[in-house]
Amino acid sequence: MTAPRPENPAEERTVTALPPLVEPAAELSREEIARYSRHLIIPNVGVIGQKRLKNARVLFIGAGGLGSPALLYLAAAGVGTIGIVEDDVVETSNLQRQVVHGGADVGRPKGESARDSILAVNDTVRVRLHPERLDADNAVGLFEQYDLILDGTDNFATRYLVNDAAVLARKPYVWGSIFRFEGQISVFWEDAPDGLGLNYRDLYPDAPPPGLVPSCAEGGVLGVLPGTVGTIMATEAIKLITGIGESLLGRLMIYDALAMTFRTVTLRRDPGRVPVTELVDYASFCGSVPAAAAGGAAITAGELRRLLDTDGDVELIDVREPVEWDIVHIEGAKLIPKDRIVSGEALAELPQNRRIVLYCKTGIRSAEALQVLERAGFADALHLHGGVLAWAQQVDPSLPVY
Repeated sequence: MTAPRPENPAEERTVTALPPLVEPAAELSREEIARYSRHLIIPNVGVIGQKRLKNARVLFIGAGGLGSPALLYLAAAGVGTIGIVEDDVVETSNLQRQVVHGGADVGRPKGESARDSILAVNDTVRVRLHPERLDADNAVGLFEQYDLILDGTDNFATRYLVNDAAVLARKPYVWGSIFRFEGQISVFWEDAPDGLGLNYRDLYPDAPPPGLVPSCAEGGVLGVLPGTVGTIMATEAIKLITGIGESLLGRLMIYDALAMTFRTVTLRRDPGRVPVTELVDYASFCGSVPAAAAGGAAITAGELRRLLDTDGDVELIDVREPVEWDIVHIEGAKLIPKDRIVSGEALAELPQNRRIVLYCKTGIRSAEALQVLERAGFADALHLHGGVLAWAQQVDPSLPVY
């Protein structure tokens, strides 16, 4: 999503220090003093700050790209309790950026893999695994068990859920987002002191239309980008726990890796925002890209194979980007990127007298393109459920997947 512009870029902000989130632990052991000595000699942190870190309970949502650096650095910094909400397993495609996992972890639950890496860094940390999907039934109760939440999720439904649950649990949280070469980071805390409270809905009052902002799986991400954004998230967490420095509360930091620039945008409370009083159906709130299942508009990989074998009058259209086509494509397909179909530019290139079957990587973009074709009068058009990944898995296993 395009970041909002500040109302007045030259406006001076009043810097207000936030109080420490966590009371200090009773003491540091001799071993802890040796381990954290480089913290202890920083005047802003010192022994008291390290004791606060030791007493802190931090919950990270996701053990993926952003969680990898953040979890490792929070553990190394001496955060006493780290919780991880994660119900996914490690896949080969994760290894390009999710450095908390290794090749031997492929197929393992991500939470367990992350826990082992954390304990290898610092075995004095208590790691709590929550191998479940965060939802409206468990979010608030889970957040209440921690001092601070870090959100590294990659979909808008979960982001709004995290925000609203944090509001109801009265917890601050650090938010990060990555896409291709850009990262965004901020801190949200509805109950921040001195009237500084803001939440995610002040930044994005409404979810973007379905399909407008692709996930990393659909749009890609530079492998090193999560390292930069995740360590900034960890830095913000340490500042909040210890009460040092100026947090990103009230600011959005935007990192452009290609230009190697950082800029911050001042955020303000949306005067028209409705207070959060309950959790809602976030899939409905954010909308969903229809799977085009109604009316037989979706076709499985096996059905497409049979159709191509028996009917020579089929136009197979790949709606992905040219770089994806170069990785893998179905033989006989024609490349027409989705954006050209959605804009209407490519409609004249599509045959009116042949059955059209659209496909993408997973079926999300092809479903969106199918809606455009249906509105344009292509009544017999179909799209491939599961996309080229389903084709590779079910029809032609020799094809690479990505």
